[in-house]
Amino acid sequence: MLEIIYEDAQYVAVNKPNGLLVHRTRIAEEKKEFALQLLRDQLGYPVYAVHRLDRGTSGVLLFAKNAEATTHLVKAFEERQVSKVYYAIVRGYAPEQGSIDSPIRPDKDHKHKAPQEALTHFTRLATVELPIPVGRYASARYSLVQVQPETGRMHQIRKHFAHIRHYIVGDKRHGDWRHNKMFLEEMDSPSMLLHSAQLGFKHPYTGEAMVLEAAIPKNMLRLCQQFNWQEALQHAGVPIPLPELSS
Repeated sequence: MLEIIYEDAQYVAVNKPNGLLVHRTRIAEEKKEFALQLLRDQLGYPVYAVHRLDRGTSGVLLFAKNAEATTHLVKAFEERQVSKVYYAIVRGYAPEQGSIDSPIRPDKDHKHKAPQEALTHFTRLATVELPIPVGRYASARYSLVQVQPETGRMHQIRKHFAHIRHYIVGDKRHGDWRHNKMFLEEMDSPSMLLHSAQLGFKHPYTGEAMVLEAAIPKNMLRLCQQFNWQEALQHAGVPIPLPELSS
């Protein structure tokens, strides 16, 4: 069952796990499980996707319970009235903070479209150097970053961190295969380390300022603990699975 993190008369939000598609796509017809269908089966009535998360990205995924409610929030996303906070583990020591202002080029299926403006802000929260050789280096450096995308282009965060050569660990399409391989073999971590932790918006029906939070996956939490990043997580207010608080 999907973890429901919020529900009211119009909306329901879940904490999507890594590896789960939001809905059926042309390139993934063979997949039998999709967040949209799983949630419909779980609740017993139709729901409608308000936005998307990549298959490899975990975190807050919001659905509406009717077409009208869907339209309201789709418009809010389009007009950049929704705030988003992500956390990621990236290759190298990222700058302490910065903004990536680089147009996103369409994927090969949409070559006819012009590049779209895209802006991503980030803050480095912690770093670690591991005594594990990767490529031509004797050790490997990584950063925990908080990410706030201002626009919402496809694969924006992944492409932007690839653009500044601080690839997101576990990203098979836009990342660095050598570091992905090391995390898989040495850290037992097969998933992409990108998590949508927070979604903020004004509720279309009540006017309330909503902030929905999703706890980071256990695998990502385990790595943060292994890298001694607990203090950084607490200081940033990163949502953590409740059972882990007592351990």
